[in-house]
Amino acid sequence: MARFDMELLAVFEEIYSSGSITRAAENLGMAQPTASIALSRLRRHFGDPLFVRTPRGMEPTPHALEILEDVRAATAALHSALRHKKEFAPEHSEREFKICMTDISEIVLLPTLLNHLKQVAPAIRIDATTISPDTPMQLASGEVDLAVGFMPHLEAGFYQQKLFDQNFVCLLAADHPRIAGTMTRKAFLNEGHVLIKSSGTGHSIVEKSLNAKGIARRIVLRVPSFLGVARIVAQTECIATVPQRFGSAMVQQENVKMLPPPVRLPDFSVKQHWHERFHADPANQWLRKMVAQLFLDRA
Repeated sequence: MARFDMELLAVFEEIYSSGSITRAAENLGMAQPTASIALSRLRRHFGDPLFVRTPRGMEPTPHALEILEDVRAATAALHSALRHKKEFAPEHSEREFKICMTDISEIVLLPTLLNHLKQVAPAIRIDATTISPDTPMQLASGEVDLAVGFMPHLEAGFYQQKLFDQNFVCLLAADHPRIAGTMTRKAFLNEGHVLIKSSGTGHSIVEKSLNAKGIARRIVLRVPSFLGVARIVAQTECIATVPQRFGSAMVQQENVKMLPPPVRLPDFSVKQHWHERFHADPANQWLRKMVAQLFLDRA
């Protein structure tokens, strides 16, 4: 048979056990004609009557007895597979999750995540890696479990969940000699700027928006990540346009201040992304749920 219905094997077992097509149908919760049709299909498949009517009921033929143990093994394996549901116990797991994220997320999100893990899953480890053009392929292969950031380039086959929206602020030295409590358009254009080239942070939005408005900043420094930006602006007269959460964190650590930019810049969404292959995986589900509990902006 091109398509062998496993229900046929259940009918086989019940007829053998009960010695009756009627009782087999009752035990399986099906109509008696349905059980009879199933037996007919089995007979055609095996080329043998399998069960014949006798004064003691339906008795198995030698061929039915020969395949009985294989039928039982097959149905037992099926029942075992159907009963099996993979579970994930984070409190006992020693798994290492690999998360692609931006350098901003390393600063803003990782401490909160690690402190939470210490309480609920102390043996779980995190391998943080940087979002790159290879991230979609790594998510699809399972090399990476989750990606957190701004990734509008992801194609079909990926799920996503928005965690929070981000707006941009200007970060500069707290004692900047020419800019006090307000960032004017003139100051924004005259001062030197630090350009951050890090991917997955939404920073390309800044350049596109300014270009669309015909605004050209005076770029004096280009850096590959956000990790040293706060220290640079604290010790120079440069300005860096950064996501607000990063700026808020840096105000607590460096001698810097945040000011609204003098031009309207678009917001962007930080999301967690995962591949559809692992959408139903219990461990991946737990990881995503935890990230959402910690960082989802429900306001």
